Amino acid sequence: MKCLSSPVRVLLVLVLCTFAAPLRARAHVGSKDVYEQVDAGPYKLFVTIRTPIVIPGVASVEARSSGATVKSIRITPLPITGEASKHPPTSDPMTNSTADPAFFTGSIWMMASGSWQVRFEVAGDAGDQVVSVPVPAVALSTLKMQHGLGVTLAILGLFLVVSMAGIVAAAVRDARLEPGAIPSPNRRRRAILATAGSLVVMALLIWGGAAWWNVEAASYAMDVYHPMSVTPALSGNTLDLNVQSYDGGKERSSRSNKDFLPDHGHLMHLYAIREPEMDAVFHLHPAPASAGDFRISLPAMPAGTYKLYGDIVHANGFPETLVSTITVPADMPGGPIGPDDAKGSPQPLSQGQLGNSYKLPDGYLMVWDRPATVSANTAYAFRFHLLDANGKPATDVQPYMGMAGHAAFVKTDGAVFAHTHPEGSAAMAALMLANGSNESDASDRRGAMNMDMMTHSDPLSSSVEFPYGFPSSGRYRIFIQMKHSATIETGAFDVIVP
Repeated sequence: MKCLSSPVRVLLVLVLCTFAAPLRARAHVGSKDVYEQVDAGPYKLFVTIRTPIVIPGVASVEARSSGATVKSIRITPLPITGEASKHPPTSDPMTNSTADPAFFTGSIWMMASGSWQVRFEVAGDAGDQVVSVPVPAVALSTLKMQHGLGVTLAILGLFLVVSMAGIVAAAVRDARLEPGAIPSPNRRRRAILATAGSLVVMALLIWGGAAWWNVEAASYAMDVYHPMSVTPALSGNTLDLNVQSYDGGKERSSRSNKDFLPDHGHLMHLYAIREPEMDAVFHLHPAPASAGDFRISLPAMPAGTYKLYGDIVHANGFPETLVSTITVPADMPGGPIGPDDAKGSPQPLSQGQLGNSYKLPDGYLMVWDRPATVSANTAYAFRFHLLDANGKPATDVQPYMGMAGHAAFVKTDGAVFAHTHPEGSAAMAALMLANGSNESDASDRRGAMNMDMMTHSDPLSSSVEFPYGFPSSGRYRIFIQMKHSATIETGAFDVIVP
């Protein structure tokens, strides 16, 4: 996509495009911003990072503190891995709100695409602490000029060209005349030739500028984020997902299909949601069959078309969500569901909106503390409760893949998908990399990622929170998964975001 499409606009290239047309992000589909709850020692931060849609660009950062009193926060952007991660730039101070001392705001430049982190240096009553939040920084679009602005600049450019030709003509015709003298026919002819020559020169300059701009636009377009493609193939109940590497022509935009990190014990988390009613959802975990190829024996599934969202994390901490579709036939044989897999069967969208409580198949109840108002681009900590068959807080809640719960926020038109956790929207593998020792080598980090997170045996709280903000208005369906005893429950809730 080109910012400037006519030669006259290119003449004014120094007047850059100022309006953008965003594309859907695929590391979380359509949900580019980062929401995270992190602990920096005794300090607790609810962090919101609103990433730019162009790179280089400015990300805005918000942090709300709790726990020990925070006096100041400084922030630094730097890559998660590589040599540059060992040499951070000078940190920038966040501004403390005078109306709310626990609220801090700031901004940072994201200078290149890739897997980044924002490092928070927290100072307060309990001393100094450091914690990092991973941020996938990618260009999501090229800049696009508004039509009215383009017309205005074209008129101004034409005026400048005509004015410059007039100045050249006047200089050749009148510059050496005595005051009051009339130019001779020869001078007039020379002025006409000079005008024509100047127009040719300016036309060549405009053409050269247009060619330069096209090269620059094509180079930048290579940095715009393109998701890795995945090809699904269903044979019987065996689903193969072939993931192709992406070669962007540049090291920072190319991504391999052989460098995935385990996240919550699995290389891929696959959500399958039946379209268009969203009345069947499966959270599955295909296993690698070979480099770039994932395979799973599907459980019994209602027939229909399913939208697939596959979450993966690269070795540098960069997350992606791979999107595809499959059609499940009515006669597909179903295998047993995996030990970490979950399923749900909420009512179809066409039957109305789900409320604040959801009856689960075994008599348990999941309840959402729905905020009084919900708006787009606002950070929330959405709280859910699991009640037993007697309506009491469940006392047998267990970790589900090392977490108190998992959530998927899905827009009903498929434009938004975000798989999140109680810590927030960042992948756990990326969070571990961002907060690990820079001296550790890659194999040590991979080993840490592979550790069994299911060692927790004591019951957890029956309540769980998920930090998130809806990126746009519309209707969403929220899928919440919690585990009690050996049962993995899937609750569903609907919300319309104005």
